Amino acid sequence: MQTNLKKSLYLGLATLSLAGVAAATTTTASAKSYATAGSYTKLTTAATSRNVASTGTNALYTKPGTVKGAKVVASKKTMASLASSKKSASYFRAYGQKTTNRGSVYYRVVSMDGKYRGYIYGGNTAGTFAGGIESANTTTTATTPTTKTYYLKNPGKTNTLWDAPKYTQYKAAKVINSTSALASDSFTVDSAVTKTKEGSLYYHVTDNNNTKISGWIYAGALQTGENSTITSAKSITVNYVDSSTGKSVKSGVLITASDAKSGEALSSTDVSSVNSDIASSTYLPAGYSLANASNSYVTTSTTWGTSVTVPVTANADAGITIASSYALNATTGKNDTLSTDGALASDGSTTVAKAQANFTADYQGVSGTVATQSGLSDALAAAKLNTIYVPAYESDGTTQSTNSAGDALYTKYTLSTSSLPTSLTFGSTSLSLTYNAAGSYALTSGSSTMTAQ
Repeated sequence: MQTNLKKSLYLGLATLSLAGVAAATTTTASAKSYATAGSYTKLTTAATSRNVASTGTNALYTKPGTVKGAKVVASKKTMASLASSKKSASYFRAYGQKTTNRGSVYYRVVSMDGKYRGYIYGGNTAGTFAGGIESANTTTTATTPTTKTYYLKNPGKTNTLWDAPKYTQYKAAKVINSTSALASDSFTVDSAVTKTKEGSLYYHVTDNNNTKISGWIYAGALQTGENSTITSAKSITVNYVDSSTGKSVKSGVLITASDAKSGEALSSTDVSSVNSDIASSTYLPAGYSLANASNSYVTTSTTWGTSVTVPVTANADAGITIASSYALNATTGKNDTLSTDGALASDGSTTVAKAQANFTADYQGVSGTVATQSGLSDALAAAKLNTIYVPAYESDGTTQSTNSAGDALYTKYTLSTSSLPTSLTFGSTSLSLTYNAAGSYALTSGSSTMTAQ
């Protein structure tokens, strides 16, 4: 009876001891140790020195990550994506800090676009960015252009002026919402940067018309010349119309004045200049002349930015007159005047004078239009002016030389087609021909055949 009692007592004690161990083990496994964070400290160093980038090694939390109740704002994966992003919006600005009782520093940060805000582990030294963030240069200094004066390419709400290139500083803002009112202003560039992540170029500019307006603008929004809005406002558009058909021959021709003001009336000097330009070959459509050359198409009541209609008449056909002919002097390399008196063209059956007359009569086009170099060459060959034979004279200068058979001797010259002008207008009299000597030839009596000697 005692023995059984002892055994039961021992068994009960053993069971109790096991239960106690189990209870102790359960209590230890469920317990979690949290850090505590010290007071919040605001960062007071220069704001631009607190631009940081994620390193991708730590998540972003609502509280220091090891403090009880901290929740994930941006996962480690998201922060890694922001670290490799090519957009400036993924940079952060650090503005506060807390240090835990374990010596870990957590920084309060916000992304440049304001999308993410929270605490991130920043190493173990207050005031030094490490761990999940690192210091960042959001812009990189670029070369300031040598050309200092620029104009807006497309004035408006796109690519306006900012106090810092967008997202390179926290809360970077527009200096002006629209540049439409600055369309005619010029700007001076004084510095340049590229956005480090994107690589896009920005210029810092000041409005020359109002120096209170200055800021950063995307370099691609500027151009060295005035924009089309200004150019149009400082121009006269000329519409040339065929006087017989009423159809437009040439339009949209702009006569500009860079120093004019939009909507300003033409001065008397402007009027004289513009009317002269309208009548000049620079603006007149090829092959046309003014229907009434005495008309004044603009007056002092005309304003810049308007258009005028100018009646024109189609020119008649005209040829091209040969003004002179030259021979290349093989000794001096210069062109010597080539006398064509009594000279024969091509195979010797046509005189040069007659061939030149045929050329002017046969090769024609609308007066003022352009003849090409190849067209000139073909027409000269057709007129038999590609080769000419000039009489050879004895030393007395009056007696034509002959060979032993008594045939008259000539010096053959071939046209240098490469010396022809690349273009020439019909109605011109300035065509000069250059020939190269190509040997001595004889014209057999009673024949038009030239025989080499």
